[in-house]
Amino acid sequence: MKLFKCQACGQILHFENHTCMRCGRALGYIPEAGTLSALEPDGDRWRALASEGIRFRFCANAAHGTCNWLIAASSPAAFCLACRHNGVIPDLSDPARLAAWRMIEAAKHRLFYTLVRLGLPLATRAEDPEHGLVFEFLADPPAERGPKVMTGHDNGRVTIALAEADDSERERRRTEMGEPYRTLLGHFRHEIGHHFWDILVRDGGPLDECRRTFGDDRQDYGEALARHYRDGPPPGWQETHVSAYATTHPWEDFAETWAHYLHIVDTLEMAEQLGVRLEPRLDETGTLSTAVDTDPYRAASMQEIVAAWVPVTFALNSINRCMGLPDLYPFVLTPPVVAKLGFVHGLVHRRVPNRGTTGSA
Repeated sequence: MKLFKCQACGQILHFENHTCMRCGRALGYIPEAGTLSALEPDGDRWRALASEGIRFRFCANAAHGTCNWLIAASSPAAFCLACRHNGVIPDLSDPARLAAWRMIEAAKHRLFYTLVRLGLPLATRAEDPEHGLVFEFLADPPAERGPKVMTGHDNGRVTIALAEADDSERERRRTEMGEPYRTLLGHFRHEIGHHFWDILVRDGGPLDECRRTFGDDRQDYGEALARHYRDGPPPGWQETHVSAYATTHPWEDFAETWAHYLHIVDTLEMAEQLGVRLEPRLDETGTLSTAVDTDPYRAASMQEIVAAWVPVTFALNSINRCMGLPDLYPFVLTPPVVAKLGFVHGLVHRRVPNRGTTGSA
């Protein structure tokens, strides 16, 4: 994620800002330009100081305080590039559900920032009725009417349980499931990994190479899931997988690895924007020294990204411990995990060769 600057007064801005706190100008994000712009009113439209000559209007969801993205005034669309993928949203007459949706949308927009930066295909359900991406943000029904909503993915349809926006409930589930990390943004990045496995691997992509890297996805998923929750991860899983849940099935291994790839490139971009440089005084070998001075979205290899990532996470984890907080990044990137991350890096940059398939999926 980038830092942004108000074009009118020079104030440093964050991605979610709607108003510049120094000069008071309205702000809007232009996804095509990848920039947050100060705005000036122009009748019922807005003029963006970062994009002269084009008039804009806000996404319709700005009315609910859930979106600060802009649409070209000439476009017939009511919703922005991110919000056009919403299929089901909560009942907005309920203040608690509206507040939860705002938190969910903040995470979703950060996801879309990364997806757009990577140039990934983003067909809507209207554009591709079979495989298009659509989100459903669902509240749990009353206990007597059915089971709780499960966050998950099904052929382009991503369901996010509204309860995940409740910090205490999400922490309860994290502890109950023995997870070191559970966030709304993490859910989005994981579930979108399933979608892009379908789009970039299954549908004519490098399926053979993916199976060599993650395992054979044709094994029964239901049986694999039941085995995981019954027996837990296999001994020594830390040497080959980024998380315990990644051991469940090759699909979950891919989705977990995909999520971590997005975590890494987005966080390293912020580190680069902040000019992060690490030179630990006790590190005589230079192992933990780094200067984050390259754009991870344009890195030539995963090794280049990891070389910067490991020192940054060591520093951030150490600082968190000083505050009595859990590690920011409680994961270990072993060589097999780095190889899997390298596959994802190659996939999103169209560098993985398609060698055919080993049979029907």
